[in-house]
Amino acid sequence: MIVKTDDYELIREFLSGNEQSFNLLARKYQEKIYWHARRMLGDHDDAHEIVQQVLLVMYNKLNTFNFSSALYTWIYKITATRSLNFLKKRKLKRIFIFSTDESIEHQGYENIIEGMEARERFKKMEKLLMKLPVKQREVFVMRNYDDLSYEEISTITGKSIGASKANYFHAFRKIKELMEKDE
Repeated sequence: MIVKTDDYELIREFLSGNEQSFNLLARKYQEKIYWHARRMLGDHDDAHEIVQQVLLVMYNKLNTFNFSSALYTWIYKITATRSLNFLKKRKLKRIFIFSTDESIEHQGYENIIEGMEARERFKKMEKLLMKLPVKQREVFVMRNYDDLSYEEISTITGKSIGASKANYFHAFRKIKELMEKDE
C-alpha cells in the first residue's frame, strides 16, 4: 500500500468522500497544532481542547480551503485564532504545569537528571513566554518553535511583515532582559 502524503491530494480525496485522507491529515498536523496551542495557552488540557476545535474546523471547513497557500499556513491561522480567542475569553494567566511522568515519557529521556534539568529549562522559558504580550508571544512562538518565516507569520496573523519582525524583536529583547534579571 502506498501512503499518500501530499496535502493537496489528501484534501481532494477527502472532499471526494475518502474519510481516511482526513485521518492522515489530522495525524500529520495534530502534534504541531498541540504544541503551538500549548505554547500560546500554557496548559496541556487547554491545548488539547484547541486541537479538537481545530480538527473539527478542518473537517467542516476543508471545502473552503482555496489551495492558494500551504495547508499548514491555513491550519496555523485557525490554531492561532482559536488560541487567541481562548486567551481573550478566559484571560488566561496561568503558569505551565508539567508532570514528571509526562515530560519524561514525551521527551524519551533515559537519564532522569537530564529530564529534570530539561523540564526546569522548559518551565523557565514557558514562564517567560507568559510574561510577553499576546501578539509578541504569538510571533515568538511561530518563529522560534514552529520555524515559520516572517512571510508565513504575516499570512497567518494578517499583520505586515514589518509588524511581525517588530513583534519578534520586542519579544526577543524582553525575554533576554527577563533572563538576565533571573540570573
